[in-house]
Formats: sequence, structure tokens, C-alpha cells
Amino acid sequence: MFSKRTWLVVSVLLVLAMALSACGKAASTAAPAETTAPVATDATGSCGADEFCFGILLVGPYNDNGWSTATYLGAQYVTEKMSKVRFLYADNVNTSSNPNTTAAQFAEQLLARGAKVIIFNSDDMKDGVTEFTAAHPDVPVIWLTGDFAWKDGQRYQADMKSESDLMGRMEYGKMIAGCAAALTTKTGKIGFLGPLINDETRRLADSAYLGANYCWTKVMGNTTPLDFKVTWIGMWFNIPGVTLDPTQVADDFYNSGYDVVISGIDSTEAVTEAKKMRDQGKDVYAVQYDYEDALQRSSGCLPGRAVLQLGCRHAARDPIRSRWKVYSPVCLGEPDWKDINNADTSVVGFKKSDGLSADAQQSSIPSSANWLVGSTSSLAR
Repeated sequence: MFSKRTWLVVSVLLVLAMALSACGKAASTAAPAETTAPVATDATGSCGADEFCFGILLVGPYNDNGWSTATYLGAQYVTEKMSKVRFLYADNVNTSSNPNTTAAQFAEQLLARGAKVIIFNSDDMKDGVTEFTAAHPDVPVIWLTGDFAWKDGQRYQADMKSESDLMGRMEYGKMIAGCAAALTTKTGKIGFLGPLINDETRRLADSAYLGANYCWTKVMGNTTPLDFKVTWIGMWFNIPGVTLDPTQVADDFYNSGYDVVISGIDSTEAVTEAKKMRDQGKDVYAVQYDYEDALQRSSGCLPGRAVLQLGCRHAARDPIRSRWKVYSPVCLGEPDWKDINNADTSVVGFKKSDGLSADAQQSSIPSSANWLVGSTSSLAR
């Protein structure tokens, strides 16, 4: 997918995580492990003359312990790996947090402060991507989870030559999460806490079901159908008065006999409620989404986590002088099945969790894409 020429590389690495919360009573009262919290960059400063700056628009707060935190830390990873590279950001880029604003307006601010590349981190920003790209056709734009550059996509825009789409094959991660859930459930009832409904979120919910059903029937040998239920809240995170309350949705699952809840939203309500239920003596679990250290930053159960790491590189020639060339308008990275936990080479990773049984740890980690019956091509973008 990428050019093999000797280019300097600007990496936009998103560390996304799913964590299987499965702690016993003793562990459930343990103190959270100490972790380093995200450190905000100067939100008002401008780039120096000798710096290469890229700007990121975050749909939620940079410290949401979910998708926006993962994006933010991915940007930090880039600046740690390369000299004279800096990123600027704006968070809470959504109309609920910032009424009467647009993503394009925030992008204009980052451009004015010296950003040479603008990254939009949410499908919800499609109007902003369109507006900003039309106004600045010479400014490279990267849209995380977008589909304007995909020629076979429903929203393909042939005239947006400076825009590219960046995302990993999240379907694999969701399948692993579904499998881990199926290997953990004792009731045969798995809930999926869904965000808004679009092509991406349907693919991911479907993938979680396919992984769960495969391991429920092929690995566990169950003949009774798996009870897999999806409830959509209406957005990636809770907006009081607009979305369903994800805390209530998670509680409804647990109180209805669903003992594992897979989160598809940006925040940590599922694992937080699992912790509360376990403190009450209920044997329930949660699979967290997006951010690797979400469990440590929340009140959820701590031991073990299943991790999905997403990374994709866009090659750039002489980025300090701002000569940027995107070689592939659509970047959909797949796992490095030979070294699935190598964050620099693999899109999808899986870290064994102490909360999974020894047999489950072996069964839930695939060695190739043939792990599941069929192919993810039916779920392709």
C-alpha cells in the first residue's frame, strides 16, 4: 500500500483499545494502576518557523479515555519519534459542546496557527471536511474513518484531490472482542452498546457478532443460539437529552441477564457499570473500546485487557518544508499476523488478559485471517 522509496515518514498512530474487564472479588477492590495521563499541548500557541506542524480536530475531549484520547496520544507518539514535528489540536469539536460552530471553523484556526496538514478524527465531521477542503484545495486533509477518497464508497468525492481517508481494519479487532466475550459469558447473552448508526458502526457491530458466534459455536461447541443484542444510543458519547444514557443502557443489559457488554462508544460507561455490578456480587464483564488504558483511567475492573492498536503511515517527502505527497488516498491497514502485538507494524493487537481463562486466551487470539469462517470482505467498506 505504501511507497518503498526512501521518504521521511510522518506517522499518525492511533492507539485504540478494547479491554476485557474480568476481575474477581479481591481484584475488584484493588487500587487502579498508576498511569501517565495525557498532557495537553499549548492549545493557543503557533508553530515555529523550523517546525512541521499538523493539526487534529477531536470530536470529544482530549482526555475522554476513548477515541479522542487515543487520537491525541497517537499524535504525541509521532512527535516523540520525530524531531521538529509538533501537533496542534482542538477538542470537543461537536455542536453539542460548541453550539453554532463547525469543524471547518476549527480547522481554519489550526491552519492560521501554522498547521500544514489537518486531520479530522470523526465521521461526524463530514460537512466540515467538505467545506474546508473546498476552501483550501492545496492543504492536505486526512479524515479518520472517512470515505470521500474511496472510489467504491457511497460518498466518493472525485474532486477532493487533497483529501485522504485513514482507518484500520477495525473489523478484526471487533471479531476478537466478540470471541473473548463469547468465551467469557456464562449466560449466553452478550450486549453491544452501540453509538450512532452508520455504515461503519453496522460493520463493527456485525463483526463483533461474527466473532462471538464463531467462538460460541465452533470453539465452545454450543448448539443453542447465542443471544446477541445491540442497543444504539445515538452518538459516540452521552449527550444528555439527545442520546440514550449509556449508563442506563449498560445497567439494563446487566439487569436483564446479559453478563458481558461490548462497548462500541467512545466513553467508559460499560466498564464502569460492570465494576459497580461486580461490587454487588454479580458475575458480569465489559469489553472496553478505543483506548488501551481506559480501565486504569476509569473505575472499571483492572486485571487484563484485550488491545486493538491501529496504525497507518502516510509517506511524506521533506515534511519540514511542507512538501507533502499522499501516495494512497485510502489507507486501510490490516493486522501483521506474524507479529500482531507490534504497534509499529500491526493494525490489530491482542494482549492476553488475566481475566480470560487459560483456554480462552489460546482460543481468542487468531494466528491468521482464516481464524473465522468466511471472510471479512463481506464487511468491507
